[in-house]
Amino acid sequence: MSAIPSTACVVIIGGGAVGASCLFHLGKAGWRDCLLLERNELTAGSTWHAAGNVPTFSASWSIMNMQRYSTELYRGLAAAVDYPMNYHVTGSVRLAHTRERMQEFERARGMGLAQGMDLEILAPGDLPERYPFVETHDLKGALYDPNDGDIDPAQLTQALAKGARDLGQRIERFCPVTGIRREGGEWVVETPKGEVRAEYVVNAAGYYARRVSEMFLPFGGRLIPMNVMSHQYLLFEEVPEVKAWSEEVGHKLPLLRDVDSSYYLRQEKFGFNLGPYERNCRAHWTGSSDPMPEDFSFQLYPDDLERLEWHIEDAMARVPLLAEAGLSKVINGPIPYMPDGNPLIGPMPGVPNAFEACVFTFGIAQGGGAGKVLAEWVTEGQTEWDMWSCDPRRFTGFADEAYAMEKGMEIYGHEYAIHFPHHIWPAGRDRKLSTLHSRLKDAGAVFAPYNGWERAAWFARPGDDTSEEASLTWDRAGPWEGAVRAECEAVRDGCGLIAISGFTRLKVSGAGARAHVDRLTASRLPRPGRVGLAYFPDARGRILTEMSVFPHSDEELTLITAAVAQWHDRDVLLKDLPEDITVTDHSDEWECVLVTGPRARDVLASLVAGHDLSTPWLTFSTEGTVAGRDCTLARVSFAGELGWEIHCRPEDAPAIWDAVTAAGAKPFGMFALDALRIEKGYRAWKGDLSTDYSLVEAGLERFIDFDKSAGFPGREALAKEASAGPAKRAVGLVIDAGSADAPYMALIWKDGDLVGETTSGAWGYRVGASLAIGMIRADLAAPGTEVEVDIFGEMRAARVAEMPFWDADNERLRA
Repeated sequence: MSAIPSTACVVIIGGGAVGASCLFHLGKAGWRDCLLLERNELTAGSTWHAAGNVPTFSASWSIMNMQRYSTELYRGLAAAVDYPMNYHVTGSVRLAHTRERMQEFERARGMGLAQGMDLEILAPGDLPERYPFVETHDLKGALYDPNDGDIDPAQLTQALAKGARDLGQRIERFCPVTGIRREGGEWVVETPKGEVRAEYVVNAAGYYARRVSEMFLPFGGRLIPMNVMSHQYLLFEEVPEVKAWSEEVGHKLPLLRDVDSSYYLRQEKFGFNLGPYERNCRAHWTGSSDPMPEDFSFQLYPDDLERLEWHIEDAMARVPLLAEAGLSKVINGPIPYMPDGNPLIGPMPGVPNAFEACVFTFGIAQGGGAGKVLAEWVTEGQTEWDMWSCDPRRFTGFADEAYAMEKGMEIYGHEYAIHFPHHIWPAGRDRKLSTLHSRLKDAGAVFAPYNGWERAAWFARPGDDTSEEASLTWDRAGPWEGAVRAECEAVRDGCGLIAISGFTRLKVSGAGARAHVDRLTASRLPRPGRVGLAYFPDARGRILTEMSVFPHSDEELTLITAAVAQWHDRDVLLKDLPEDITVTDHSDEWECVLVTGPRARDVLASLVAGHDLSTPWLTFSTEGTVAGRDCTLARVSFAGELGWEIHCRPEDAPAIWDAVTAAGAKPFGMFALDALRIEKGYRAWKGDLSTDYSLVEAGLERFIDFDKSAGFPGREALAKEASAGPAKRAVGLVIDAGSADAPYMALIWKDGDLVGETTSGAWGYRVGASLAIGMIRADLAAPGTEVEVDIFGEMRAARVAEMPFWDADNERLRA
């Protein structure tokens, strides 16, 4: 047994397509001293039995970027590394049975156009020209993607591996990792062939990623919340008509996806490959009765075709030629799933200098882009595209093994489902219930999860349809619309009350705590007793996050941020942390209730003791009570009205809720809050605020203190951009929107030119209009500029408007 190198800059654990791509892209970034360890042969995991489809389509902007990059890389890879590959760019046709599916296709077509791809909407009558064997009688239309296709997964992996070796990288096969430890600020990776000391380690172990994550538990890690699904696809024998057609036209049929029936159908040589995603799906290796084997390399599960009967029959009805083909082979192999179906790419939560590039459900399609993203994380500490959709820190401590199983089964069974903006998925619920949960439920709350916490999305009235099916729409006028309107009007005209459970609360303590935070943010920190928004940029000046800062002294600050940002923003504050300063998480120790509206002071007046309700906007007090319960009272309101956040202990929240509602406050939910915050031009994290945009582009210059003596990340880049002027500017838009408001990444047009995109949108019930926040070409950012917004394929007239749309001078906030 030959020895392996004793040192490496980066060790990658796992030799599938993703691991090989990571190694290759680290080499392309100029890092040569990297080592990949594979327990068996390259491709021995999910890669070897993968179907090899390579779509660009995604409902996620970032994942579409990643998949688009893969197709671009693969087209030139064989020549670039001098390794032959079978890569067939056939195009694809996605079928739509419903108006809602066509709306999804229109949105994807727009995103693709913004990324330089020419996706095309087809009418049913256009289909026979693209796919002559398909039945079209019950279809609404289709989406054609010219860049879709299929590739040989093993050849792809070997080509990436050769390219990596040519760049000086090292691959060691038949070398399992048996342990990991940390010594002197370095990783020591243990194998039967010896130990390797490395600065960085990457978990790219595919469906074994959870087992590898166990090795990092002693160093602050967590078990990856994933499960492994059985996925089957069927290979059919040659069909003479397919052969004759292919030989006549000189290419294969496009890949056909009947997404509403949940399967793909691909030409395989002159036969077919049928891959369903069935609702009655099956997970493997689920516990002590079904343990994960030590090595499942190049193995498959037994056939289980009964589950697929409906899909097979439906496919044969859609493409009758399929019924004439004989079944030649069934592939039934393990596919890893995260609870949302997206992979893990980025920093390993809680562990220094460790990264993840694993749990890829579509590793072949995403592998090229994943390698690029992972290499950027390692070598630069930041990525070209905002990749929160794949960030390992998006699932926090609530995501245990049971949750991963429930959600993985749900995602697999709905692999091609439309993700509607107000649809609330039912699996994996009730992970975290606040002490107010029963009261919200009694008031008619329809709940939605936020980082595991159940919050009220809206409050149903008698007769409102709360069924899941009723929420499957892109339109504004869902069953919630009347309730949300009434909730917004209650906040506008009287007093509203919302429970915002699960806010992330991070305390920075120790001598120099304020100075440490000051070095990380571009903003001027408020003095003790005041509340301020602080923006944290990366080295390019792009927006990492936004936090509300509550300074108690120079030695202690509390920072409050989005629930889902819990682990992400912890890492922001831990960056370059001095030894005598601590960052502690107190998120579970507090509850937050927002009381807001023009009557908020009247409602609270008889309930407050010790707190002064006449203090100015953006102040807070820690000494006093509401309804006899100790609490912190902060004069802020994300709804944009006179209001106070009440921060209290969870056990005190029910008494406060009861007293405030008895005094006349009306409950409202997160759907209403979203509409209210857009009217005020307040931004949402990882929509309006992301690393896709800089602080200057986002119009947040008033929060940048360029004169700070401490400096901050990205200052030079932001100063240069502010001086020269940004290419894009954040603007408000008032849209003649029809039945649906602008979704994230709806395209903005001017005289036939693509000039920007929306980042969020909603109906503004206080101003009576459809509103959006968008990023537009800077020369068009002046209020009054007339543009068009593509909303699900309809070009809707819009005009640029000043933000905020409501209470522009903040008179109501300051009342």
